Amino acid sequence: MPTCFLGIDLGTSGSKALILANDGTVVTHATREYETKIPRPSWTEQDPDDWWTATREAVRAALRSEEVRASQIEGIGLTGQMHGLVPLDEQGRVLRPAILWNDQRTSAACDRIHERVGRERAVELTGNPVLPGFTAPKLLWMRRHEADLYDQIATILLPKDFLRYKLTGTYATDVSDASGTALFDVEHRTWSDQMTEALDVPSSWLPPVTESPTVSARLSSEVASELGLPSDLPVVGGAGDQAAGAVGSAAVEEGTVSITMGTSGVVFATSDQYRADPDGRLHAFCHAVPDTWHLMGVMLSAAGSLRWFRDVFLQDNPGENDFSYDELVSEAQSVSPGADGLLFLPYLSGERTPHADPNAKGVFFGLHLGHDREHLTRAVLEGVSFGLRDSMELMNDLGLSAKEIRVSGGGAQSGLWRQILADVLNVRLVHTTVPHVAAVGAALLAGVGAGTYDTVAEASRTTYREAGSTAPARERDLYDALYERFTSLYPDLNDHFDALADVVDRMNEEN
Repeated sequence: MPTCFLGIDLGTSGSKALILANDGTVVTHATREYETKIPRPSWTEQDPDDWWTATREAVRAALRSEEVRASQIEGIGLTGQMHGLVPLDEQGRVLRPAILWNDQRTSAACDRIHERVGRERAVELTGNPVLPGFTAPKLLWMRRHEADLYDQIATILLPKDFLRYKLTGTYATDVSDASGTALFDVEHRTWSDQMTEALDVPSSWLPPVTESPTVSARLSSEVASELGLPSDLPVVGGAGDQAAGAVGSAAVEEGTVSITMGTSGVVFATSDQYRADPDGRLHAFCHAVPDTWHLMGVMLSAAGSLRWFRDVFLQDNPGENDFSYDELVSEAQSVSPGADGLLFLPYLSGERTPHADPNAKGVFFGLHLGHDREHLTRAVLEGVSFGLRDSMELMNDLGLSAKEIRVSGGGAQSGLWRQILADVLNVRLVHTTVPHVAAVGAALLAGVGAGTYDTVAEASRTTYREAGSTAPARERDLYDALYERFTSLYPDLNDHFDALADVVDRMNEEN
């Protein structure tokens, strides 16, 4: 009877429970959704009790599979959405709904932190500038706007760590998730006393921090009985969603880069040494692999750009409402690289890397009467690829080069898009097929903590599946020239983006 591990992934839309056999086979999985509340525009909150209810239901549903017995499970790993704030009082009660990673209410708090600490100093202390999604500015927002609740705080937890508390009764976090709080010394893998003192955040509020595969607690007998699991199961530190996903896709050694082409685009590079972009354009976080770090670039509209293009330009065309992505992309196959001089800036939701600019906008540049839908589609595919190259160029500047890139996500399903990306980056791409990579990564970390695997790298090799590869073709010189034009557009348009945002704000105020 094979050994199995339970990985729990607390996503933004639902909680997934996945059971992984020690040979890397996904035995079963189940997901239960929960609601995101938007009390005001740009605010996003969730009820942590909803997380716990959904997680219990997902675990019980997974255990109902005939393919597994609860007695086979020998460890639990946790992963999920990062940066969220879960404030608890002295009795461990949740004080308010969790403020999520994509909540934008804290821009002013970020400015106050940078004024108090200094933006460059914040990067020196934590590896990153303070961004609205991070945890620390959420605390400052509470201090200013919800002082009565703020005064009751005894502990703060990140989302997945709230599940650990409910599963075990223990407060703890891991180094990868703590890296996104703006309170953590990423280089030395510990809480930053200098940041907590500068922001007047009591260090007693911060949970103990462990490496990701380290056993942090044990499943309580009460919860074990409720869920039908063996009692006293080890629960490892776990990891933030991107670091866990890298473990699930075996992107755990320097030289291997993971690119996720979902709604957003993430470029994730493992580093054997601490590296931080002095300008803070890349995230510098601890990896889920002990004594290892990662750099991460995030573009906000990757495959989301293609979805926007399809929905906006095809939804009103009779007979084309159900136009598939495959059909759309196949049209672009007939267009030569460069889309006849058409460039696309994919800043439809603003941008994060390399331009941390909420006012940035999407642009088609170079349009003429000879362009049709196929040209615009190809320009979108190429523009997103150029945006991903921005992150790779920053990583190269810090001494990280890619020997191989592993691509996943909806955008990676397109052979044409993979070829364009391989040509733009001039690196061989490997298309991986590991499903539910974050939950798989969490389960693998549990396997290391339970002693089934000696190292995270060994664990990752058990699940790695290669569906195919794409080598760069002969378009490098052309794409280098186009990329140079692409990178020149944002600096030329930056002031115009800001001025346009001011005009729109005035229009909204008048209306």
